[in-house]
This record gives sequence, C-alpha cells and structure tokens, in this order.
Amino acid sequence: MFVHKQRCIYRTHQLAEVICQLRFPEILSIASKEPVAFQEAIRADFPQFLRRQEVPAPKITGTPGNMTLQNQAAVTNYQFSSADGAWRINLTGTFISLSCSRYTCWEDFAGKLDKPLAAFIQVYKPAYFERVGLRYVNFISRSQLGLEGVPFRDLIAPCYLGPLAEEDIQESASTRCSVDAELNLRGGCRVKLHAGPGMVKRNGVQDKEVKFIFDQDLYMPGQLQLNLAVGAMQTLHSQANLIFQGAILPQLHQAMEPQEP
Repeated sequence: MFVHKQRCIYRTHQLAEVICQLRFPEILSIASKEPVAFQEAIRADFPQFLRRQEVPAPKITGTPGNMTLQNQAAVTNYQFSSADGAWRINLTGTFISLSCSRYTCWEDFAGKLDKPLAAFIQVYKPAYFERVGLRYVNFISRSQLGLEGVPFRDLIAPCYLGPLAEEDIQESASTRCSVDAELNLRGGCRVKLHAGPGMVKRNGVQDKEVKFIFDQDLYMPGQLQLNLAVGAMQTLHSQANLIFQGAILPQLHQAMEPQEP
C-alpha cells in the first residue's frame, strides 16, 4: 500500500483540486468585522473578493427514540481568489484554507500559502491550530492519458479496486464499486481515503467518461503550536506521496509522464 519511491512530478497529473485547511478555536471577530487588514496583506495575489453566508446542516440532538434536528447559525465565509480563479483562500471564524485547481508542485502550493498564513497569524493571533489538513483529489482519465480500453486493474493496485481487481469481473457490469478507508499513519497523521470509478461534473456539466477517483484527505489533529504548522503540512504531503505511489501501477505511472522534481 505504501511505496518508498523517489518523489517525482507528473507532466500530465490527474489532480482536480488540492486543498489545505487549518482549523483553530473560534475567533468571533472574524465574523463580526470585515477582514480589512487581512485582505490588504494578500490582495496583490488574491484580488477577487466574495462574502457568503453558509447555513450548516441541522445538528441531530437527543437520544435514540427522542431525537430532534437543531438548526445551526449561519457561517460567514470570506473568499479571496486569484485573478484567474485558480487559487482561492477561504476564511471563517474557525478555519483558513487554500485551494488550487491548477496544481503544479508542492513547493509552488506551499509558497502560495506562506503570505496568507503569516497575515492570518499576525492579524488574528490564534492560540493554536486544532487540525491541519491536506487533501488531494485525483480524477484519473484514461482518455486524457492515451489509455482507452485499458482496464483499471492494469493501472491501479488491487487493494484500491475491490471486486474490480478480479479478472472475471467486468467494469461495465459494475454500477458502484469503491473502497473507503480511514487509517492512522506515521507521525500522528490520519487519512480518510476514497477510491473507485465514478462520473464527475466539470463546471456543472456531467462528464461522460468514467474516471477513477482517488481522494486522499490527510490530517493531523490535536493542539498544534503555530510554528509547527508548516512542518505538519510537509509531513502530510510526504505521506500523501507514499500512498499515491503505492496506488498506481507502472503503466499509469509512465502515462502521466514522470519527471524529477
């Protein structure tokens, strides 16, 4: 499941989105006052601004047989985007996140987070981080990689395929087949992982190709000192790389055109 290979960068990677999120104890001033100082610190890189009021799903309270739905208060979500919309910072009273739809490499992604994270710490002074998370969402497209007609069992390691790893099971006969797991990793990391074929939407349009969805949601829980956040993200990134390298077989590895970092 985990393969210790030299890290590489793929010319035709299949990442749809990469997200880093840092959660902290609620800071009431974020919702009660416009984040003017924070915006000024990052506006050169994230000039577009959007404010949304999001209503969380009702919370289930009570005991079995006497349960009720409790409505939750709306959450103010401030969004700061790059001019091309490929990079986005989200800030609420409990988290700050960076998401990217045009990922190139870890160093570029981490560099984009440096200034917003430093500005957030300077302006809001959180006591600590409660959770540091890093998520990699891959939509593996055989048509894009010139692998039309190649079964997923020749591209993906058997432990992520379930019944589709068997020679006598045809992909076309499966309406749903996925692997979902939650694992403890080294260094205090954890991962929620989803793997399996599926249909995806792009800008609200249903894609007709069945892609292989490989979604890693890695995180480090617990009270984390502010100066340890960068190291935590690096650890999560390293673990994600080990998992992905262990999930792909040589034919898929070569089709994505590996390059040395």
